[in-house]
Parts: sequence; C-alpha cells; structure tokens
Amino acid sequence: MVAESRIAEMIAPSLVSMGYELVRVLISGQRRPVLQVMAERVDRTPMRVEDCADISRAISAILDVEDPIAGAYTLEVSSPGIDRPLTRKLDFERFAGCEAKIEVEMPIDGRKRFRGIVLGIEEAGMVRLAVEGGEVSLPFEDIRSAKLVLTDALLAAAAKEQEH
Repeated sequence: MVAESRIAEMIAPSLVSMGYELVRVLISGQRRPVLQVMAERVDRTPMRVEDCADISRAISAILDVEDPIAGAYTLEVSSPGIDRPLTRKLDFERFAGCEAKIEVEMPIDGRKRFRGIVLGIEEAGMVRLAVEGGEVSLPFEDIRSAKLVLTDALLAAAAKEQEH
C-alpha cells in the first residue's frame, strides 16, 4: 500500500493554495481502504461541511490522476475537532498549555505512554511535556500518536482562538 506521506506530499500544495493546512493523512481498513484526510482552515475559523466538500473535490481530482492507491477506496475528509491529534511540530507550540496523551515508539524511562501539559518543542525537536513528578522530553520523530485531551482549559483556548 502507498505511504501516507506520499499522498500528503501530493495533496498539501493544493490545500495550501485553497487556504487550508493538512493535519493528517491516514489509511485504514483492509478490504476497502479508507483514506482519511484531516485539514483545517489557515485562518483558524471553524471548518464547514462546504469546506470538506471543496477539499474532497480538489484532492479527488489529484488522486484520480496520480492513482496512489490500488483498487477501490473511500475518501473521507474531516476537520481535526477540538480534541485533535497533534501531528506537526507547530501543533506542539500552538497547543502549549493544553493537556495531551502521547504514545512513543521506543520506551523512555520504561514508559511508552505519557499524559501531561504540553510545554512546547525545543530546537532539537524534543517535545516537552509536564507530567506528574516533573518534566519529560520526547523525540518528535518517535511519537506514534499524540492527541489533545478535552478539558475546560482546552475549551477556553478554543473559544479564545475563535474570537481572533
């Protein structure tokens, strides 16, 4: 199966020209794969159904020409939502101060799962997280998954971002 990163490279420039940022590309399923494309508006205003439809039409045309997935598949376009995944380095800066769950590939101090307050990202590409008992630095490249936790602080931050 084609790499998600290859599909991301194919579609990201079109999304940018339309005023969107690519958040994640994920392929799941065996018999009939689902290609999930998660995007958000560059201006940070809420995504509408029309935005998802516009994105779907634009990337469908690209995928029809490039044909990166053999056989039939389902295209699913969505917004990241409030308790969104953190997939890019800039996400760890943007959501500093918010609580997140992070899972890494290789254990750090005997652990693969961490939950704490995102403190940002260091120049060396280490994600800083305030956890119970201190602080931990996680290599960005080793992060398997990271997701914001729905809290009152996150809801307040989202409301403040919508004001701008």
